[in-house]
Amino acid sequence: MEENKEEKSRIKIILKWLKDNLFYNPLSSFITILIIYGIINILIPSYQWLFVDSLLNGDAEACRKVEGACLAFLKEKTRYILLGMYPQDEHWRPVLNVFIYLALLVFSRDRSRWGKKLLGLWFFFGVFSFFLMRGGIFGLEFVETDKWSGLPLTLMLATVAITVSYPLGILLALGRRSKMGVVRLLSIGYIELIRGVPLISILFMSSVMFPLFLPKGIVINKLLRAQVAIIMFISAYMAEVIRGGLQAIPNGQYEASDSLGLNYFQKMRLVILPQALKIVIPPTVNTSISMFKDTSLVMIIALQDMMYTAKGAMSDPHWLGFSVEAYIFMAVLYFCFCFSLGKYSRRLEKELDTGLA
Repeated sequence: MEENKEEKSRIKIILKWLKDNLFYNPLSSFITILIIYGIINILIPSYQWLFVDSLLNGDAEACRKVEGACLAFLKEKTRYILLGMYPQDEHWRPVLNVFIYLALLVFSRDRSRWGKKLLGLWFFFGVFSFFLMRGGIFGLEFVETDKWSGLPLTLMLATVAITVSYPLGILLALGRRSKMGVVRLLSIGYIELIRGVPLISILFMSSVMFPLFLPKGIVINKLLRAQVAIIMFISAYMAEVIRGGLQAIPNGQYEASDSLGLNYFQKMRLVILPQALKIVIPPTVNTSISMFKDTSLVMIIALQDMMYTAKGAMSDPHWLGFSVEAYIFMAVLYFCFCFSLGKYSRRLEKELDTGLA
């Protein structure tokens, strides 16, 4: 009898939870039923296609005979998608590069490690990463930047762009609010000009038009030109994000700083910027995530990022017809990086007491 009572009590609790959370009014009931319908008709067939009816081992002809996903295509092409045209005998170099990059990101999560030593470590890694990929020293085979491709190139473009554009964005935001007319006008002009054109236009100008203005005999690497173009673009957006944080600081903070006798640079460095930068963590991370995804646009100027190598894998005549698998694989990769960045930003918000969940 007691067991029956306990079971009935549990059933009542479950039914009450369902009513309070999923069926508490007609609109909620409709949305719940719609979601259940979607799970039954979308998620379950997708699971069946991806895990039950899929083929992991086999060739393209065998894949065409099954109704599920061709995981054999990903098994065959994952190395090319991730590392692209980099010499196969030297693949350990970009793999080591990515491993060190991810290890540094994990190491940098703890705010207690932030400081000049960490900045120096990142600078050392940046130099080491460049020579590791390029070679030509210590017996490493020289590899042209045209062959840098896949995940290492995407990570390099995004990391350098975000790292360099952040301090540039701070300077532009301060310049736009400056009392010096020339500095303010130049900052406004730069920000509005860059934000008024799409990134793809700036990439085309850096790749096609800019070399036409260079003197004969002077050639600037295409990868460097693309990197500078991305930095110029993202710094304008970072500037507006940071300017929003500066405007959110109450005037009392500025007045209190002046009353303490702080000069402009001391006021900004010690009082205003620490508060403003905490406020704009969410939009800053949002801009960074957008920048990470927008690096895929460099394939328009023939730089072989992950999307470029994925399209190259899909164009293999032997494996034609498996683009869905390739795009799902790319979506999972991008999601993992972007979700990790967003999750860390939420943790940082809580640690800095921004009042955001």
